[in-house]
Amino acid sequence: MDQIMMGTFLAKKRKEKNMTQAALAERLGVTNKTISKWETGKCMPDYSVIELLCKELEITVAELLDGEEKTDKSVRVYDDTQILELLKRTQNLENQRTSLYGMILIIIGLAFLAIHFNIGGSNIRDFVSGVLLGLSIFEMLVGLYILSRGLGRQKKY
Repeated sequence: MDQIMMGTFLAKKRKEKNMTQAALAERLGVTNKTISKWETGKCMPDYSVIELLCKELEITVAELLDGEEKTDKSVRVYDDTQILELLKRTQNLENQRTSLYGMILIIIGLAFLAIHFNIGGSNIRDFVSGVLLGLSIFEMLVGLYILSRGLGRQKKY
């Protein structure tokens, strides 16, 4: 699956339908900048809009992912439902990975916090203790942010 090839194919099919990026975006409920990113290969459509996108452009999911129209000589046999389910699972796994990174950062932050309480007594130790406290707070905040983003995406699907 080549994102640039898929984007070129999307642009071609959109233009064949005499649609602007803004018109397609409105039908899909996304922004025209999102359509532009798809067509330039900077990112891929979310699985939740792929089915509607294919319907609007009158193509199959397999054609979209291949970046070319199906021909009589094609030996590809794809089931759109299976492809969409696979995309959904892949995105869910990516979101779980993101949530895991957030949890790891929180745990590391808690470890730094625990170490912070056990260090102290001299100027250098107090300095190290303060740095560890700052790192622990920073890592826990970043971890919470990443965790909330991952969980937010999971709820959306």
